[in-house]
Amino acid sequence: MIELKGVTKAFGTRQVLNGVDLAVAKGEVLCLIGPSGSGKSTVLRCINGLERHDGGTISVDGVTVTNASFPAIRRRVAMVFQRFNLFPHRTVLQNVIEAPVFVHGEAPGPATARAMDLLARVDMADHAHSLPHALSGGQQQRVGIARALALRPDAILFDEPTSALDPERVGEVLAVMRELAQEGMTMLIVTHEIDFARGVADTVAFVDQGVIAEQGPAAQVLTNPREDRTARFLARVLNRN
Repeated sequence: MIELKGVTKAFGTRQVLNGVDLAVAKGEVLCLIGPSGSGKSTVLRCINGLERHDGGTISVDGVTVTNASFPAIRRRVAMVFQRFNLFPHRTVLQNVIEAPVFVHGEAPGPATARAMDLLARVDMADHAHSLPHALSGGQQQRVGIARALALRPDAILFDEPTSALDPERVGEVLAVMRELAQEGMTMLIVTHEIDFARGVADTVAFVDQGVIAEQGPAAQVLTNPREDRTARFLARVLNRN
């Protein structure tokens, strides 16, 4: 579904991605873990065109990611952001129907009906006419997931979706993501929630210094990693928790 080969990316003189090779199969849940600044979020942003990679190739279901293909890619690969990125002056419902109606030309009536169904799915239908500032972080993130689903995506990218949440709100967002995983949604998730990755991911990839240092089945990587640097990272994270 998603494939990266030798992907590189620099910001000025700082090389962030140093030849990333990664493949996500249709229906697979792959979690990217690793230290801050290792390039995890940049991988996601290059896939959906928020950042332009410098070298290597990225493809989504056989379509190469280029300037020309970005609009089509973004229809097929939605993204849920760390900081929610909801339009502050628009209601929850307006946020969810924004892209289907104004970008993809769907009729407002059917788009609104579907948006309400999606908001009900994430337990936010009662807040359809609220503005984002009236919601908790967990509620805003659930709206973000509904907004992503409104595009009818083939895959969803999650960029540390719980890192901006209060601890008591983390569970409600992870519950929605678990449900999506059980339904077979293809997901690529940057996360620091190791227990979540252990329970949901098919595959875990450890990113360090801009490369995939280790990748394999979640149970193997998180329980018995092959690489010393993966083991050291997991020990630090689990000791903090």
